Amino acid sequence: MRIGMMTDVYKPHVSGITNYISLNKQYLEKAGHEVFIFTFGDLDYADDEARVVRSPGLPLTDTGYYLSFRYSRRAKALLQTMDLVHVHHPFLSGRLALNYCRPVRIPIVFTNHTRYDLYAQAYLPLLPEEFSDTFLQTYMPPFCQAVDLVISPSAGMGEVLKKLGVSTPIEIIPNGVDLQLFQVACEDCRKDFGFSEQDILLIYSGRLGPEKNLDFLIRAFSGTAEVIKNTHLLIVGGGPEEEALKQTAALTGAASRIHFTGMLPYDELPRALAMCDIFVTASVTEVHPLSVIEAMATGLPVLGIHSVGVGDTVEDGVTGYLSSQDQAAFAAFLARLCLDGDLRRRMGAAAQKISQKYAIEHTTQIMLERCDRLMSEFAPHRRGLGYHIRNLMEKLHA
Repeated sequence: MRIGMMTDVYKPHVSGITNYISLNKQYLEKAGHEVFIFTFGDLDYADDEARVVRSPGLPLTDTGYYLSFRYSRRAKALLQTMDLVHVHHPFLSGRLALNYCRPVRIPIVFTNHTRYDLYAQAYLPLLPEEFSDTFLQTYMPPFCQAVDLVISPSAGMGEVLKKLGVSTPIEIIPNGVDLQLFQVACEDCRKDFGFSEQDILLIYSGRLGPEKNLDFLIRAFSGTAEVIKNTHLLIVGGGPEEEALKQTAALTGAASRIHFTGMLPYDELPRALAMCDIFVTASVTEVHPLSVIEAMATGLPVLGIHSVGVGDTVEDGVTGYLSSQDQAAFAAFLARLCLDGDLRRRMGAAAQKISQKYAIEHTTQIMLERCDRLMSEFAPHRRGLGYHIRNLMEKLHA
């Protein structure tokens, strides 16, 4: 099967969605499928994988995203030879999928990865909440109705879509993680990073953006650190809030125990997680938090806030704790985990066991089975002569 992955942003941009698309592509190719990535911008970037097709776009400041309302002629022609397309963003890529693929009867799958309502509040704070909600309630239902399969990585996100008025059936298929990368032991890692065995290490990994609520996390940790002196917080990642967060940390009483590592190469992240004791996040904007699943696969208990995504992934009291958005409550849960090593180990073991359901091999198989059923509804003869001519021409010029 020829599968086209349509995404508004791809490498070199670093995000959970980008990592998942790349990993999903690898495992689909291992299963014998031919997978293409269709995206915008970074035309001079040297891709380390085959079949990444880029079209020109206008850069949106330093976000890594590009604005464009069309593909290049070559990209459009290639896209229209796909057997199936999988859209990962509903606005730019989603509209192009409808414009280019619907006329030639290519089935369209859409996965909603993002809480667009909360992202609008984080990045456009002057925009009235009612405006963003009204836009999404106007746009999302007909868009989801127009595609052939709507997927949510978590049940909570499925409910959010329904509240926006989406009446189309929604299938829950988690995004997968290469769990084997994170099931590692790292006996000397603490020494390499300058920590002792007596230190209690908390770690957050991900984007340092306003939607991640990291100011809350730093202040909550500071309260716990005043009482438990051997605690350290590692903040792994980069983003637009990095300098502001460093200033926030500097004003706390635990400034010397809050460590900003910057971006780590993805293959180094398992070592950093493996040397830590607890994964912490205060984000309430997640749909399917891959960083949380990676930490669980490493055997870490998770402390998060009860919300869509994190609440779907962490089993409260079993694989970690889910706090309210109250700083004192969050700090109290954190202190309990820091002070009880047996509790941490018990929750960490449960987290590692439960993480198995997110194995990329498992989730890819579920996705393929659903796509096969969808393809059976789009018999090849329904495509028409034009599709077969384009497909033949593409293969001749390959």
